[in-house]
Amino acid sequence: MKDEENYIAINKAAWNNKTQHHIHSRFYNLEGFLKGDSSLNEIELQLLGDIQGKSVLHLQCHFGQDTISLARMGASCTGVDLADKAIETAISLTEKTGADARFICCDLYSLPEHLNEQFDIVFTSYGTIGWLPDLNKWAGIVARYLKPGGTFIMAEFHPVIWMYDDHFQIVEHSYFNTGAIIDTEQGTYADRNAPTTQKYVSWNHSLSEVLNNLIAHGLEITTFNEYNYSPYNCFVNAIEIAPKKYQIAYMGDKIPMIYALKATKKQ
Repeated sequence: MKDEENYIAINKAAWNNKTQHHIHSRFYNLEGFLKGDSSLNEIELQLLGDIQGKSVLHLQCHFGQDTISLARMGASCTGVDLADKAIETAISLTEKTGADARFICCDLYSLPEHLNEQFDIVFTSYGTIGWLPDLNKWAGIVARYLKPGGTFIMAEFHPVIWMYDDHFQIVEHSYFNTGAIIDTEQGTYADRNAPTTQKYVSWNHSLSEVLNNLIAHGLEITTFNEYNYSPYNCFVNAIEIAPKKYQIAYMGDKIPMIYALKATKKQ
């Protein structure tokens, strides 16, 4: 119970540990990114469309690659993340790239203490909401920062994925949010051999929990898609079936791996 109550401090320490390894990993390809490569994927790009001249709030932005990639598309971007080491790196990358991006370091739920404006687009992607215990509060943050008629874009790992153990051998967790999952990780998804160990606290969130909380806060779901692949090679026993498309070797296309949605804040 104590770990669950202290989840912000525990997860902040975990992500600070990870960031130093992620920056230098092949997974994040910082060299290519600094040369102009986008870190965004086809899934979210299709939902985003033309964002030239738009204002974008990127929630849980890690060290800012996607935020800067959005800015390179012509948007004015604000990124938010819990980990100060990640935000320090994001600010450094912004200076190197000259992107129209700024960054705020805070727990997502405390963002109203640091930011008071609204945006055309709120964006979040891949491995974000699992670090949050309360999706009602999360959906309230999304709605608060959207202009009337503004758009919420989300791409996320499918909750079916998080039912399994790390090797996809057994169903280890409930599909539904039955409370905090407290565990310890060796290495990171970006570098499994990284000399780092960190404790973390996470939560599983069903699709109904995600959708109903967004709807309750005045967002109208206009697009919802599911995908039988991950654009990232971040799971054990994954194989590449096409460029930037990975499936679990012995599961193939039998399970959903990603979902993505687009929603509009009611006028």
